[in-house]
Amino acid sequence: MKTAWLILLFAGVTEVTWAIAMKYSEGFTRLVPSVVTAVFYIASAVLLSVALHKLPLGTAYAIWTGMGIVGTTVLGVVLFHETLTPAHIVCLLMIAGGIVGVKMLT
Repeated sequence: MKTAWLILLFAGVTEVTWAIAMKYSEGFTRLVPSVVTAVFYIASAVLLSVALHKLPLGTAYAIWTGMGIVGTTVLGVVLFHETLTPAHIVCLLMIAGGIVGVKMLT
């Protein structure tokens, strides 16, 4: 079961990676970021699928998407100087808290 959680963690990391690469691809007009997007998109789906062999669908999907939301938002701020309002921060903290809560209940 621990392996499934680790695989889900990697699925979340690959989800964030493809989303950031997609931003760098500039609408798929740049080759390398476009290829990175495609490879990590597929890897993310495959890893999620593997994790689903042992984890409940609702739990795994909620954690996977939550990691994607929080990770891409934080990296959007760091890499692309996107802004966060206090309301954004509160909502992100609620998502992160939900991820932790769902994991603890499983």
